[in-house]
Amino acid sequence: MFEMLIPKLRVNTVFDINLEELYEKGYRGIITDLDNTLVGAKAPLATPELVAWFKKVKEMGFQLTIVSNNHLERVSKFATPLDIQYVHEARKPSNLPFRKAMKMMNLTNEQTIVVGDQMLTDVYGGNRLGLFTVLVMPIAINDEGRFTRWFNRRVERIALTRLRKQGLWTEEDKKS
Repeated sequence: MFEMLIPKLRVNTVFDINLEELYEKGYRGIITDLDNTLVGAKAPLATPELVAWFKKVKEMGFQLTIVSNNHLERVSKFATPLDIQYVHEARKPSNLPFRKAMKMMNLTNEQTIVVGDQMLTDVYGGNRLGLFTVLVMPIAINDEGRFTRWFNRRVERIALTRLRKQGLWTEEDKKS
């Protein structure tokens, strides 16, 4: 059961993702979470480093869509100045927002990467559709909403304990 929470790749930050390698493998689109994946949950705008990463992503030929469970105002304030399309109030891990994002990018499951900081929403949602999932370390865990902190992170800790006992999760698996 917990195997569906295992990402294909684990990195510290989005900056540690080997975009060149993934592009060579045929990936053309990135669905990314917003809060605690790209910036802290309370950070309203992208950092200069993140703006440069977005530019690199686009120049390489990737399409990019933010899929967030957060509300319209939060997501649009972040994404619109960067000219990034988005899906707000996504209700991840539902399949619908991931499918909607792929349709917006006109891409297939085999061409799409999902990047996020939560196993229960981003990784599980992406894995259910056979997408290439990347788990990043949360940026500002203390800024997370109550549900994420008290439910999602607790379930993640339980899942990690079981996965480690089964030998399916080791710290050496993480890149960078």
